[in-house]
Amino acid sequence: MELARKTAGLTQVQMAEKLGVGQSYVSKIERGESYVDVMTFVDWYGACGLKPGLALDQWLQVMPEDTQIA
Repeated sequence: MELARKTAGLTQVQMAEKLGVGQSYVSKIERGESYVDVMTFVDWYGACGLKPGLALDQWLQVMPEDTQIA
């Protein structure tokens, strides 16, 4: 998610403003300390000008096979 944000030219502060959350939450997401719900995922990639469904498809393709999805 950090790569998408940076590629879109957004700072953590700008992303936080777009999502209506604090910058520390954006930081925790990017460090893997906090999970995102599906709506935050959609909003995040939308803010980056990307289609969330395509981003998810790409993420699932590079995910290790032994990774369990809850």
